[in-house]
Amino acid sequence: MPASDVQQRQVLIIGAGPSGAIAAALLKRKGHDVLIIERQLFPRFSIGESLLSHCIDFVEEAGMLPALEAAGFQYKNGAAFAWGEEYSAFDFGQTFSKGRPSTFQVQRARFDKLLADEAAAQGVEIRYEEEIIAADFERERPQVRVRREDGSEYQVEAQFVLDASGYGRVLPRLLDLEAPSSFPVRQAVFTHIEDRIDHPHFDRNKILITTHPEHRDIWFWTIPFSDGRCSLGVVAAAEHYADAPQDLDACLKGFVAQTPSLAKVLAKAVWDTPARTIGGYSANVKTLHGPGFALLGNAAEFLDPVFSSGVTIAMRSSSMAAAVLDRQLKGEAVDWEHEFATPLKRGVDTFRAYVEGWYNGSFQDVIYHPGSSPEIRAMIASILAGYAWDERNPFVSEPKRRLRMLAEICAREEA
Repeated sequence: MPASDVQQRQVLIIGAGPSGAIAAALLKRKGHDVLIIERQLFPRFSIGESLLSHCIDFVEEAGMLPALEAAGFQYKNGAAFAWGEEYSAFDFGQTFSKGRPSTFQVQRARFDKLLADEAAAQGVEIRYEEEIIAADFERERPQVRVRREDGSEYQVEAQFVLDASGYGRVLPRLLDLEAPSSFPVRQAVFTHIEDRIDHPHFDRNKILITTHPEHRDIWFWTIPFSDGRCSLGVVAAAEHYADAPQDLDACLKGFVAQTPSLAKVLAKAVWDTPARTIGGYSANVKTLHGPGFALLGNAAEFLDPVFSSGVTIAMRSSSMAAAVLDRQLKGEAVDWEHEFATPLKRGVDTFRAYVEGWYNGSFQDVIYHPGSSPEIRAMIASILAGYAWDERNPFVSEPKRRLRMLAEICAREEA
């Protein structure tokens, strides 16, 4: 294609989801030219509906908080955990990090469109139903090939590309950056229901995480929305689905029926939406950046949905990348490894330690232990609220060692 037919832009962002919209708005507010290419048409369905408090920090930074607060999403002030007769709730207003005391539980179709629309209102150009099909980072300025919905194609040349494509993982696929995840393959089956919950122990202001009574590596999310509906899902390793019904609705209902405490909460629910499934979602990459690009959010790495960390990591990576890229575009020398990748990974690794602890049972032992001190609960609540980069918190600065020690103490007290 002749050089005259190549569109010239300063920053190209792949994907208009939360990480792409936040990064685009932050860069636009710094005076940069930003183009987003989005494969789908918004609104579109997505899971990851229970936001952590730390997310709101980045929504505010991007100038989108008034719109979010006016949208009528479900207020959320913490997380609750249930296992048989055991129940443990953590309040985001009582955290070591003294972060935001609340956040929201959102239907992602509406939420993602709100953020994208807010970015567009700030001057960001978004092209929907267009797909990146090739990328060349060998030249001085990165160049990508874009395919429109009608099948026609064009090229965009930019100074820098941010990949916020989420599960699409565009650049990891095109540049052979994908790496195997350390987590076993798990599958989620989920739906939206009219919940009709009137159970006295259910708090609509919190996500409810329920542990299967027999298999502690099986768990459920129940995320209430402001319209009387909720998102419900089960997560389990592949072997647990071996004897489950092939029909997804029957499969999900079967797992709920095996879990009496959750079945009681959902006793009056109306199952009116076909269930969906996603599997093998945990992912990793060889590098978070390279000449002319950086990877954001799920395009870089996705751990597991258990602590709703995905959107938080996505937004945190957007804020960090936008700050580094702003300086680079202004002519400053930057170090993407030490200013972006290394500090981002510290928080991701904190979440990773607690995800691993959840599945091996040690973190569940801590969560369900009745005798934890208020100080320790506040430190754990900080992580559950998303403040996994606050290294003043001992459970952030030394997550594996601290969790191991605490789990051992809880086990001894139980014995």
